[in-house]
Amino acid sequence: MNTFIAPALSYSLLSPILIVLGGAVLGVMVEAFLSRSVRPPVQLSIALGTLVLSLAQVWRIRHTSSLTAAMGSVAVDGPAILMQGAILIMAILSVFLIADQGHFTNLAAALPGSSEERDALRSGEKITEVYPLTLFAVAGMLLFPISTDLITLFVALEVLSLPLYLMAGLSRHRRLLSQEAALKYFLLGAFSSAFFLFGAAFLYGYSGTVSLAGIHDSVEASPGNIVFLLVGLAFLSVGLLFKVGAVPFHAWTPDVYQGAPTPVTAFMAAATKVAAFGAMLRIFYTAFANAYWDWRPMMSVIAIITMLFGSVVAIAQRDIKRMLAYSSIAHAGFLLTGVIALNKAGLDATIFYLFAYGIATIGAFGIVTLVRDSSGEVTDLNRWAGLGKRSPFIATVFATLLLAFAGIPLTSGFIGKFSIFSAAYESGNKAVVVVGVLSSAIAAYFYIRVIVLMFFTDPVEDGTSVVIPSMLTRATVIISFAITIFLGVFPTPLLNFIASTATFIR
Repeated sequence: MNTFIAPALSYSLLSPILIVLGGAVLGVMVEAFLSRSVRPPVQLSIALGTLVLSLAQVWRIRHTSSLTAAMGSVAVDGPAILMQGAILIMAILSVFLIADQGHFTNLAAALPGSSEERDALRSGEKITEVYPLTLFAVAGMLLFPISTDLITLFVALEVLSLPLYLMAGLSRHRRLLSQEAALKYFLLGAFSSAFFLFGAAFLYGYSGTVSLAGIHDSVEASPGNIVFLLVGLAFLSVGLLFKVGAVPFHAWTPDVYQGAPTPVTAFMAAATKVAAFGAMLRIFYTAFANAYWDWRPMMSVIAIITMLFGSVVAIAQRDIKRMLAYSSIAHAGFLLTGVIALNKAGLDATIFYLFAYGIATIGAFGIVTLVRDSSGEVTDLNRWAGLGKRSPFIATVFATLLLAFAGIPLTSGFIGKFSIFSAAYESGNKAVVVVGVLSSAIAAYFYIRVIVLMFFTDPVEDGTSVVIPSMLTRATVIISFAITIFLGVFPTPLLNFIASTATFIR
C-alpha cells in the first residue's frame, strides 16, 4: 500500500515568491470582477503593496541559508537574497513607470476591437492587466536564480517569459511595432526554451539526475559519456544566453526594445538580466565549476563577440531605444566576464554590476518616456537635438546615466566595470579584459555623441517637447539618478555587503 507523503515546504523562506504570486492572482480577480473605472488605482496599490511586502520579507530572511526550503529544488543563500532584492527594487521602479499609461493606449479614432474597447481607448482608459502580468513575471524572476534543479529552472523560465511576451504587445493599438515585437519575442523564446529542455535531457542522460548538486558530483567523478555533458551544456547555455541577449542569440533584443511599451522595455532590460545572470552564475559556479575547461573557451568567445558587436553596431543607430538595446547587448558581454572569472571576486562584481546597470537602465528608459510630440514618444535621435536647452534637468540626468553606461568615474558604471574586469584579470582571462576595455572605449563614443547632440546642438522647432512627469515617473528618474551617483562615489557599503553575503551553498 502506497502512503502519500506531503511535500515539506518552508513557507517562510518561500514567502517572497508566494506573496508576489498571491498578489498576481488577486490582480486577476480584480480584472474579472471590478468595474473599469476603479481598476487602475486598485491594481496599482496591489502591485506596489505586493512588491514592497515581498521586499520586506527578503530583508527579513537575509541571514538565512537553506537547501530544503522546497525539498531540495531551491536554494536560499546569500546570492539568492541579493538577486531577489535587486529584482524587487527594479520591479517597484518599473511599476512607477507603468503607472503613467500613455504608452499602452491610443486615442486615435480608428481602432480594432469591440465598440466598448474603442470607446475605452478613446477616453484614455488604462490597460490594467499589465499589473498582474508584471507580478507573474516577477514571481518567475524570483524563482529563476534560486532554482537548484533543471525542472524548476525550466518552470521558472516559462513563468517569467510568458507574461513578458504579452506585455511586449500591449501597445498594439498604437503601433504595429508592438505586435511585431511580441511575435518575435515569443517565437525566438519558444526556440530558446526548446534548446534549454534539449540540453537538460542530455545532462540527465549524462548524470542520471536533474539537480545541480548531482550534476556537479557527476562531473567531479567523470562518469558516462563526456559528449552528453558537452552537448547538454551547450544547449542549456543557449536558453540562458538568449535571456541575457548575448550574441548570436540577441536577434530579438533591438526589435522588442523598440516595439514594446517603454516601461515594459525598462522592466525587461533590467529585471530579466538580473534573473538570467543569477541563474547562470548558480549553474556555472556550482554545477559546472569542475568542467570549466569545457565551457570557458566557448563563453569567452561569446563574451568577446558580444562586447564588440553591441558596441560597434550601436554607433549606427538613429533610434534611442535601439541604441539602448545594442548597449544592453554590450553590457551582457561585460557581465559574462564575471561568469567566466569563476571566482569570489567575479561573483561579487557581477552582482554589483547587475544592480548598478539595472537601476541606470530603468532611469534611462524613464527619461525616454518624457520626450514627446503630439503623437507620442520621440525616439528619433535627431529630434533630441537641443534637449539640454529645452529641459536642462532631464538632459542632465540622461547624460549622467549615459556616462554611467560608458563607465566614467564618479558613476556606478565605473565601479562596476572596474570590479568585473579586475576579477576577470585575476582569473587569467586577459584577452577578455583587453577586449572589454576596448569595447568600453568604443561605446563611450556613441554615449558622448548623444550628450553632444543634447547640449551642443541648436534645438529645432519640430514639435518635440518634454512633458511634465507625474510624481511616480519623477520618483523613478530621481531615485535612479541618485543611486547611480551614490554608488559611484560611495560604493564601499554595498560592495562590502555583497562580499559578506554572496556565497553559494551546495
